[in-house]
Amino acid sequence: MSQQSIFITGIGTGVGKSLISAIVTEALQADYWKPIQAGLDEGTDAGTVKSLISNEVTQIHPEAYRLKMPASPHIAAAAENITIDINKIQQSIPKSNNPYLIIEGAGGLLVPINEKQFIADIITTLKTPVILVSRNYLGSINHSLLTAKVCKDLNIKVLGWIFNDHYLQYEQEIVNWSCIPYIGNIPFTENPNHWFVQKQAAKIKARLLELL
Repeated sequence: MSQQSIFITGIGTGVGKSLISAIVTEALQADYWKPIQAGLDEGTDAGTVKSLISNEVTQIHPEAYRLKMPASPHIAAAAENITIDINKIQQSIPKSNNPYLIIEGAGGLLVPINEKQFIADIITTLKTPVILVSRNYLGSINHSLLTAKVCKDLNIKVLGWIFNDHYLQYEQEIVNWSCIPYIGNIPFTENPNHWFVQKQAAKIKARLLELL
């Protein structure tokens, strides 16, 4: 049985990729993997996702790189005399019987992972489609459309947008301008928990399956 990987990336840092990763993971009862984790003192994104899901099918797979410094991956790796190698990431892809694997990136598409490569290079190497996470804030239209343009320029297949939080009603404009499908909108919550994730997962599940 072949496994479908889906890469979760965002329009920047702090847009809610881990929450969205948990929701998509729960919706598909998928496995979850974060190849590069930078910053360990305040917990990991894998730990966050594990705390938010409630199905008994998902496996949380260990990271390929666990870096102590909460910084851009290339800086955090250099601080430990490590060079992040895409080949190692490719060879570390978890294998299981689950039909779906959710892969969470770090920051946005052009976050550097070493002196020459970026998160986008991981996506193109793994040849996996992406879900774009856009957080609603003043300026996010520009950041969203720039992200969409990078995907187009690099021939990255995009399944669709998931919008996080709420600022103004411009999600449909971003969808129309980017020509990328709409998956759903996740409302703001100060304290996300597994009940919230279950509810949002149920809301987007049919749309996800339609686009896969």
